Amino acid sequence: MTLTQCLRRPLTRLTGGLLAAVLASPICAGAAGATAAAGATGASYPAKPIALMVPYPAGGASDAIARVLSQPVGKQLGQTVLVENLGGVSGAIAAQKVLSAPGDGYYLFQGSPNEVILSPLANAAVKLQAEDFQLVQPISTAVLALIARKDLEANSADELIALARSRKDKPLSYGSVGVGSLYHILVEHMQQLTGTRMTHVPYKGAAPLVQDLGGGQLDFAIVPFNAALGAMAQQGRLKLLATAGATRAPLLPNVPTIGEGKLLKNFAFTIWTGFMVKKGTPPEVVQRLNLALGNVLKDPAVRAGLEAQMQTVATPMTLQEAARFYEGETARYRGLAKAIGLQPQ
Repeated sequence: MTLTQCLRRPLTRLTGGLLAAVLASPICAGAAGATAAAGATGASYPAKPIALMVPYPAGGASDAIARVLSQPVGKQLGQTVLVENLGGVSGAIAAQKVLSAPGDGYYLFQGSPNEVILSPLANAAVKLQAEDFQLVQPISTAVLALIARKDLEANSADELIALARSRKDKPLSYGSVGVGSLYHILVEHMQQLTGTRMTHVPYKGAAPLVQDLGGGQLDFAIVPFNAALGAMAQQGRLKLLATAGATRAPLLPNVPTIGEGKLLKNFAFTIWTGFMVKKGTPPEVVQRLNLALGNVLKDPAVRAGLEAQMQTVATPMTLQEAARFYEGETARYRGLAKAIGLQPQ
């Protein structure tokens, strides 16, 4: 029973000490205590430093995004935001640590579809579900680039597909950061759409994948674009064939999209990063975080820092908009995983 319901009980014949006794009853006292606690949570949050959990080691793209945001977010909230890096199991170890902590807003998760939507679909040991998290605010999106070894006999997405069709005896090899990662699923989806067959080579991270691509041991991959890839393309150490977005990326206006070709007209994907909390975190706390992050994303210095990491800054969303976006993305990627027959391993 809520405090409001308790106060709506017939009180016409309860006066003085008798009324006080009713309000002091275990049911009403509990309702009053819960109401007071909820108000105190919203008013006092945050009362101590906040941990921002990054599901990959320091030095990577995810870590760089967190470092751009942590101090400005802390300034908005009036508390220190400490970046905590914890890699492993496609980001699921860090995600599970957040879910194991109290849902009080003192543990934030910086996640993407890879960790919260796809990892439980690919790994039987991962028990979390996308619904265990609430998306507070999308932060940014990254351009996905179709890259190939420098001497591959293809200079566009269509030419890559044509080459794959001609290589029935020796399929082209493609890399990803693991079975069930978005980059694995997208190439499997590409094969399904074009009737091609290619060989998947999973890596433990993007760095060794790009190293093998630059060394010619791997044919191609779809990966998030970054400055290092751009430099390698300019130096002729690999080919940048296309991007995977619906429109050309502002950072790469001269690079065509995959969909501009004839064979994959509706192939359009990016990868987003967002701040999340454990589902069930008090609404007042989630609202405070949503507003703080929305303000931070409008900060010119933050926007410049994210853009330097080759990220496109997200437009701030209300909690309702974020919930609809997250629900739609969850359904979309689960649908893709089902279509390619992805099974937990």
